[in-house]
Amino acid sequence: MNPQVAQLVEKGKRSLSAARSLMERGDYDFAVSRTYYAMFYLAEAALLARGMAFSRHSAVIAAFGQHFVKPGHLPAHLHAAIRTAFDERNVGDYDFAAHFPRERAELLLDRAQEFVDTVEVLLKLEIEQHNRRG
Repeated sequence: MNPQVAQLVEKGKRSLSAARSLMERGDYDFAVSRTYYAMFYLAEAALLARGMAFSRHSAVIAAFGQHFVKPGHLPAHLHAAIRTAFDERNVGDYDFAAHFPRERAELLLDRAQEFVDTVEVLLKLEIEQHNRRG
């Protein structure tokens, strides 16, 4: 795995861990933000592994869907999860009056765990396939 991709994967895992800590403290809006970033970093890592980089979050999310979900490499519900997390993160970060119920934040955290795990497995498989060919 190229070092930048590995760093993004690690950052995604750290973000997920931070989200869990924030959940335990009852900081659900902050947990939702970290949850989104866990998915975002893994989406960036997957795209970077294929030589693609984008400067906007919306472009990363769209490209992730186009290059990984549309061709069937990953299930569509993962693309829906990152899109939902992006919307939730915007509310949590920018709406000072927003209140996230624990159940909603927990559901998003569960989806992020699946996202991180699934994309990490895909990256490892693609590296193995690349090594076998080259």
